[in-house]
Amino acid sequence: MQLTLTIPVLCAIPLAPLVGSIIAGLFGTKLGGNRIGHGASQFVTILGVTIAFVLSCNVLAQVMDGFYFNGTVYRWMQLGELNLDIGFLIDPLTATMMCVVTFVSLMVHIYTIGYMHGEEGYNRFFSYISLFTFAMLMLVMSNNLLQLFFGWEAVGVVSYLLIGFYFERQSAVFANMKAFLVNRVGDFGFILGIGLLLASTGSMQYDVIFSQNTALAAQTLPGTGWNLLTVACICLFIGAMGKSAQFPLHVWLPDSMEGPTPISALIHAATMVTAGIFMVSRMSPLFELSDVALSFILVIGSITALFMGFLGIVQNDIKRVVAYSTLSQLGYMTVALGVSAYPVAIFHLMTHAFFKALLFLAAGSVILGMHHEQDMRKMGGLWKYMPITCLMMLLGNLALIGTPFFSGFYSKDSIIEAVAASHIPGSGFAYFAVMASVFVTALYSFRLYFWVFHGKARWGHADSHHHEHAEQGDDHAHHGLAPGEKPHESPLVVTLPLILLAIPSVIIGFYTITPLLFGTYFGDSIFIDLARHPVMKELAEEFHGPVAMAIHAFTSPVLGLVVAGVLVAAIGYLWVPSLPEKVAQAFAPIKKLFDNKYYLDDLNQAVFAKGLIWIGSILWHRGDQKVIDGFFVNGSAHTVGRFAGVIRHLQSGYVYHYAFAMIAGLAILLAWVLYAYLPFVR
Repeated sequence: MQLTLTIPVLCAIPLAPLVGSIIAGLFGTKLGGNRIGHGASQFVTILGVTIAFVLSCNVLAQVMDGFYFNGTVYRWMQLGELNLDIGFLIDPLTATMMCVVTFVSLMVHIYTIGYMHGEEGYNRFFSYISLFTFAMLMLVMSNNLLQLFFGWEAVGVVSYLLIGFYFERQSAVFANMKAFLVNRVGDFGFILGIGLLLASTGSMQYDVIFSQNTALAAQTLPGTGWNLLTVACICLFIGAMGKSAQFPLHVWLPDSMEGPTPISALIHAATMVTAGIFMVSRMSPLFELSDVALSFILVIGSITALFMGFLGIVQNDIKRVVAYSTLSQLGYMTVALGVSAYPVAIFHLMTHAFFKALLFLAAGSVILGMHHEQDMRKMGGLWKYMPITCLMMLLGNLALIGTPFFSGFYSKDSIIEAVAASHIPGSGFAYFAVMASVFVTALYSFRLYFWVFHGKARWGHADSHHHEHAEQGDDHAHHGLAPGEKPHESPLVVTLPLILLAIPSVIIGFYTITPLLFGTYFGDSIFIDLARHPVMKELAEEFHGPVAMAIHAFTSPVLGLVVAGVLVAAIGYLWVPSLPEKVAQAFAPIKKLFDNKYYLDDLNQAVFAKGLIWIGSILWHRGDQKVIDGFFVNGSAHTVGRFAGVIRHLQSGYVYHYAFAMIAGLAILLAWVLYAYLPFVR
């Protein structure tokens, strides 16, 4: 039975998680006197997200039947002729994102019951993740740039709170501040892009802006010879570079592993980092008219896909391997945007959300079973003790590397084929990058799998029980199995979300590729100029069904690269464990470059951080102390004091002095009047 989609029903979708967040945040914490316990907090937040998920599924069902909504909920402000509205745009793109966000969020909420059990900030964490869901829903449901920007900034603020959840740790505080500041860099470009569009069109409504796209494409930025639309699109994409962690604004995402594992699945799989991909797809009527902007997007995505994958090979922290995998896959999505394959980017966003959430939560299950150990060098042989987690991690990795018939295969192969068919400048480099990334992805994914679940057990030794927490960035300062302890499978409340996420990770690509990519599912919610960018048309001509596509993969070089990556991982981390160390010694300079993450963090610290400190010092000493305090504040006080010191001598206290002053003043006034109004005096 379908529920009629009225404005109150649509409002209930984002507001249900918000209400749960408010109840848990106010009454389940010290702020509200801890009036409700853990059970009530988890109940109200899970109930809110469940309501949002059920209603989102209802929206998707009606959208598939032709339902479409674009309207204002209320007017927030009116400035002259500019209307600042809060409204919803419900179309296939929105409905897809709503279902993905709410389903993954629901799985994370359930998983959190087991993972965060016994934590001091249990209720606060549930409040945060529910608030995050509200912010993301407001972002994807918006029908204007104002509301989009609100959701954009709101997910940034809540991610700051989540990454710094363990705020008593210096490393967590550093990580959340780093994420916040790096995203501010991207958001500066984003708000410039919004400002350009507002100044040029006089509106923030999507439909109004899109209706003027050809006029925008014919304009130049005042005072320059630059195309206005190109500048606006590049500025918007700079915002996406920060939020979706594209090179060089990617540096915040690996450090965000300081937060508890459930938020890694929520933020880095289906919500915050995909906001940029969604935004570019939503703004496709603009991006389609600027090949320069598309080429810029393509090159940035290619660099991210390949070079972030390299870093995943040398990581020893299980969560950081998955984090760098996220960066690489976000690069794939961005590459798809750059070649005008927007439906393919959203398709990979959807499949990636499921299998990456699965991988993050499976990594969290391993961490639980290993008493909060995250160093893969101190694992091994866990398949005997954690068979469910082992199987779920295997399924997630098979989807990630693009195994035929798995969800990731259909979306990744579609991206590779789209790049091969594109003629956008930079597509040659992009094709090399995505092909090389196939091998790299298979290598680091099964390096993790073999190292953690197979081979010799490397846990339970005296030297593996205590480690510096800040070094690993774990969820707990005390971690690792003590001598004699053995790993254990996680409880059902942890493994059940893994199983539920594994199902779409395996099958959803097979069942949805035809309508999403080669049918009419997206309709006019995504615009592609097929005359200028015929990539999707060429893919449709070569597509003969999901079965034929999977069978054809067995003759393609892509599968050969996948198999090669798995074999290299098996040789190095299963059959010849001494080989990786020898390779690292032989390629020591490259290994050092990877270990130091291309020295980008050092560059940021040495140039930008110290530069800002230097600028801040100058502004403080010369601007604040000398100009503001010295000249305006203290200077004005000193000036008044000196003036008063002179004037006070006139206050003698003698009446004849005052009488003389009055007569002198009257004489001066009389002389001025005579001079001004009697011409004969002049």
